[in-house]
Amino acid sequence: MPMPVRSPFASTDGDSMSGEDETRRRLVAVTIDEASIERGTPDQEHERAIAIYDLVEENRFGITGHEGGPYVLALGLVAGRLSFDIKLEDETPVILHLLSLSPFRKVIKDYFMICESYYEAIRSASPERIEAIDMGRRGVHDEGAGLVIERLDGKIEIDHKTARRLFTLIAALSWKGQDR
Repeated sequence: MPMPVRSPFASTDGDSMSGEDETRRRLVAVTIDEASIERGTPDQEHERAIAIYDLVEENRFGITGHEGGPYVLALGLVAGRLSFDIKLEDETPVILHLLSLSPFRKVIKDYFMICESYYEAIRSASPERIEAIDMGRRGVHDEGAGLVIERLDGKIEIDHKTARRLFTLIAALSWKGQDR
């Protein structure tokens, strides 16, 4: 299993939280099950690494009805489903959520297509073209983040930034078996 990325910091994005909630209701480590993921292109691998780093550095993550935390998250695929294996920082199991990937398929496909266009554009297109494609990419990324929030509603409480980064990692898990 890969070494988790850990952060000693709990940062905020403007939402009001008590100091105790800020310290507890967050992720301190995130891993992706190596057996669940296929290596992507260098651009995809870079994006995944940045998403994990940013997610650990700044996130809001709480389990509905659970007053524990901070949490460690292991993402993976189990029998074709997205697995959120959540533990406390001391590795005490909290909960395992399995979600269908079906609702994510269209937005992930759109995300892959626009990311491919973006990566091609940054090598040769005009700055205006790159900016236009990047705006589209951010829009699809926001759509994916909204879907993450919707699918986790009532189970896991997250903010939009956390959802965006989780969507990046969910897409990374979907690289396996994708036509590239």
